[in-house]
This record gives sequence, C-alpha cells and structure tokens, in this order.
Amino acid sequence: MADKGPSISGTELDVLKALWDEGPGTVRELNDRLAARGRQWAYTTVQTLLNRLCAKGVVTSDKRDVAHVYRPTVSRDDLLADRLHDLAGELCEGASAPLVLALVQGKRFSKSELKQFRDLIDELEKGKGK
Repeated sequence: MADKGPSISGTELDVLKALWDEGPGTVRELNDRLAARGRQWAYTTVQTLLNRLCAKGVVTSDKRDVAHVYRPTVSRDDLLADRLHDLAGELCEGASAPLVLALVQGKRFSKSELKQFRDLIDELEKGKGK
C-alpha cells in the first residue's frame, strides 16, 4: 500500500481480521466467523464490507466458483506499518522515535518481547556501520 493508503473503518477491519486470523473464505463463511466473534450482521452487510475492501485493494476475490472466495492482499504487519508511518507523519513531523517511545513507555513486556527488541536494535546498529 502506498503512503496515506485507503482508510479502513472499524467494521471493515473486523472483516479483515477474520481473514487474517482464519484464512480465505466465502461471504457465508466470513459471516459465520464474525458471528462467533459477536458480530451479528446480515449476509448482505458482510458482502458490502467485502466489496468495499476489494475496492480499496486490501482484499481480493476468486470468482471462479459460484461462491467467491475472499482473501487479504495486505498483511496485518504491512497495514500496521503503513498506519504507524501515517501517524508519525501526522503527529510527529515524520519522526518515528516519539511514536515508538509513546508506545513502549509504561508498558510491561515479556522476556521474549524484550529479546526481540534487543535483537532488532542490534541489527539496526550493525546496519549503520556498513
């Protein structure tokens, strides 16, 4: 997705999360998944949300069968990176550090998460020396 990619509503994000978490599916399958998550929507509502996501380029559908199978075209990580980049641009004049600091200050992290942070910082420092 390009900078300032398409805006995704909360309801559209619910559908996208169902695709990320449980894989591709038809409108009926996605409606069942969403119902299990507490979203009691009409079949046509889910269809409309999928059509919007397709129009925004974040979901695609395989139209070879009668029941179209929908799948995401963007990963959760890519969407997260795009949104954080946009937020840094809007609130921090493009600087990432204030955003990262705001995300981690006062939070408790597991040993595994702290190791991931250390490994990433080490990797970034090695890259600067090249």
